[in-house]
Amino acid sequence: MGTEVKPTKPESARRYSFKVQGLDCAEEVAVLRREVGPLVGGESNLAFDVLNGRMTILDSAIPVSAGQIRAVVARTGLTAVEWQSQDNEARDAAAAHYRHQVWLTTLSGFCVVVGLMIHVWFAGGLADALRLLGTHAGQAMPWPEIAAYSAAIVCGGRFVIVKAWYSAKSLRPDMNLLMTVAVIGAIAIGEWFEAATVSFLFALSLMLESWSVGRARRAIAALLDLTPPVVRVIRADGSEAEIAAADARLGDHFFVQAGQRIPLDGRVVAGASAVNQAPITGESVPVEKGPDAEVYAGTINGDGVLTVEATKTVEDTTLARIIHMVEEAHARRAPSEQWVERFARVYTPAVMMLALLVFVLPPAFIDGDWHAWFYRALVLLVIACPCALVISTPVSIVASLAASARAGVLVKGGAYVELPARLRAIAVDKTGTITRGEPEVVRVVPFGDHTEVELLARAAALEARSTHPLARAVLSYVESKGIALAPASDVRVLTGKGLIGTFDGKPFWLGSHRYVIERGQDTLEVAQQAEMLEADGKTVLVIGNARHVCGVIAVADTIRPEARNVIEQLHAAGIAHVAMLTGDNRVTAEAIAREVGIDEVHAELLPEEKVRKVDELVARYGTVAMVGDGVNDAPALARSTLGIAMGAIGSDAAIETADVALMTDDISKLPWLVRHSRRTLRIIRQNIAFSLGIKAVFVVLTFAGLASLWAAIAADMGASLLVVANALRLLRANPWTFTGHAR
Repeated sequence: MGTEVKPTKPESARRYSFKVQGLDCAEEVAVLRREVGPLVGGESNLAFDVLNGRMTILDSAIPVSAGQIRAVVARTGLTAVEWQSQDNEARDAAAAHYRHQVWLTTLSGFCVVVGLMIHVWFAGGLADALRLLGTHAGQAMPWPEIAAYSAAIVCGGRFVIVKAWYSAKSLRPDMNLLMTVAVIGAIAIGEWFEAATVSFLFALSLMLESWSVGRARRAIAALLDLTPPVVRVIRADGSEAEIAAADARLGDHFFVQAGQRIPLDGRVVAGASAVNQAPITGESVPVEKGPDAEVYAGTINGDGVLTVEATKTVEDTTLARIIHMVEEAHARRAPSEQWVERFARVYTPAVMMLALLVFVLPPAFIDGDWHAWFYRALVLLVIACPCALVISTPVSIVASLAASARAGVLVKGGAYVELPARLRAIAVDKTGTITRGEPEVVRVVPFGDHTEVELLARAAALEARSTHPLARAVLSYVESKGIALAPASDVRVLTGKGLIGTFDGKPFWLGSHRYVIERGQDTLEVAQQAEMLEADGKTVLVIGNARHVCGVIAVADTIRPEARNVIEQLHAAGIAHVAMLTGDNRVTAEAIAREVGIDEVHAELLPEEKVRKVDELVARYGTVAMVGDGVNDAPALARSTLGIAMGAIGSDAAIETADVALMTDDISKLPWLVRHSRRTLRIIRQNIAFSLGIKAVFVVLTFAGLASLWAAIAADMGASLLVVANALRLLRANPWTFTGHAR
């Protein structure tokens, strides 16, 4: 079985970026790659974000000045403005460009209407004028009508002709050249009305394309509006001042009133409230916050008043990082985007060649009607325009990314949008994924003349400086019992086995039952206790010294109530195999796996052994996801086809490590992610099939002599609108729509 290759992540840092006016689809991307690529040392040194009209020069590029980049971009008929000034100059330029585009398109349409009215006037009635829509025979036109159509052509072609000239000069035909040739050809045979209509409708198509891309762009820009621009800080003297959030510093204390959005990430120092974290995590139930609790920018305070200490600056908040990653994500193109770009590169020149053959061969060898076949060749040129094809896929990908971010699922790139749909197997860590990750001590069994207090004191002494979940469980239990804690000395960690150290001047060890066997200190009593507890799903910690085992501590981690339902949904969604990879003992792991319906268990694994098991799963199933915490499981996540980190909110490491980060530890989002990815792929395929189907229909109509220029461009424009509208349906994706899960 072939394996799915994990998309490579750009390792180089970004050097600088440009806002490119008119960068709305893959056609412009291809042009910029060809023109700017050689200047910066190759196309691989460029990254593009069509959604935001951004071109980024990577750090690996040959050093060039911003002026050189702007000059090269200008040769293609586009305009580049440095992204650093995006808040002012670039944004104003983008708005001005769109207003200019709307104004010229409107004027072009107005001139077409004026020309048609003049024709009605001179033709003596509407019936005769309507012949313009149904015949290509070329009708006598008064000069005012020709002047009106000429004005429509000039206005509609303002943004097309420069790009067409570049395309012709570089011998790389694109849709701008196709439209220009079609318009010039129509003029050459006296079809002024058709030429004007094609020019206007193509301009309208480009304008609507800009609008639709802007719609998807605004969906992500709306995330930026989640954070208030100002923050009310508390000065050292106790006074309050309202300052820009960007001016707040780490350690500043600020107020958050009831109902307000929190402006910065921080730690609650006073007050209590329920905070709605849905803007980041997608969870609809407010989370109670009190002193020492973490809060996040963009979330909504409930009824209480909070005093918060800023722990992140405005540009480094969790929300800011999410927005940045979603914006950057589109640079990592999905396979379908790459396929469409390659297809368009071949499709456009192929149809141009077909149009030439249609013009030459039939009249030369069949009927000699050069005028009719020339017209049909022009219609083929219009049909060749790949607008609907090239715009639909990037809009689908970006809409999918935005919908995922709103649901609290951070997908790190377009390349990872499609992978969940292709998954054949999923490997999950146990702790914090299938279980809550909050283990508790449930039983203490001392052996011989040892006491429960002795066992707990020694275990806590060894675990005092550990951050492992089991250590936290022991320490929490010891604290609840009021047992004095005195850390052990000379503590050493035995990876995957346990701890050894000195307490009260005596050496002790703490570890798994497997470690007891390895030490040669296993007894019938120890084995029976361990087997009984592990069979009940408990994790056993054994404590002893050099001579004997002192006792065992049983720790249990609660299985998530939704875990079984999630595994069932994953199987129903087409995931053939779900495996559990854990460092816990085999008996406990198998008991939990049976309860939730997991297919395969690998227990007592060291971190490097998890990586080997992931490799084995990839060899067997091809496309495999690994689900873990993004920190301890980082090697296994990196080795899998798709790495998914759980509970990434507040964890920079998890967000950086994984390909997909679930902002909360809600595993019910896993089946949603798979179904959302499949819905995205389904919409992309629908759009590609519809776009190519429309063109196939018009090719047949053209050869039959039933298609006209204006109808062909109108159909292409309509197809563009329909595929974009279909793609934008992904923005309405509710996180619980596909799983039936409800909060």
